[in-house]
Amino acid sequence: MNTSPMPDTRLDERYSDEEAAAVPWSTAVAELTAAELYWLTTVRPDARPHVTPLIGVWADGALHFCTGSYERKAENLRGNPNVALTTGSNSLHGGLDLVVEGEAVRVTDAGRLRALAAAWEAKYGAEWHFDVGDGVFVNPGTGEAVVFAVAPRTVFGFGKAPYSQTRWRFA
Repeated sequence: MNTSPMPDTRLDERYSDEEAAAVPWSTAVAELTAAELYWLTTVRPDARPHVTPLIGVWADGALHFCTGSYERKAENLRGNPNVALTTGSNSLHGGLDLVVEGEAVRVTDAGRLRALAAAWEAKYGAEWHFDVGDGVFVNPGTGEAVVFAVAPRTVFGFGKAPYSQTRWRFA
């Protein structure tokens, strides 16, 4: 379930230590898969940014998240599906920070939603159990949630030991 197309990988030497090398895409995928928390940036109708933390899963070459259809981020996505999702560590001298840029696309296929619901529960535990309704996740305690997939167009990786900036571009 964690397949991913191979991107064009480039180290930006302007922002990298001399001994730095491009980070392999497989390392970025491992970090995206393991991350517990992501920050989603959307754009409000008046062009102001909206940033919020959320949980998600990396599956089928995309980062997936869910939200109530009435929430600010869902409203923003109806007007502009372009997003940035970030994750990483708060340390200055270690780790890899990632910025995923792409378009958030609704996931409504029941089979795919069931697989994603299972992935959510496997990653986050029974607290994050979802049933699948008509094109949505259903949680008895919180109601319905729409699910989005963000297949990356561009991903930036910021290494901090040594300092590096890797860019992965997808066709």
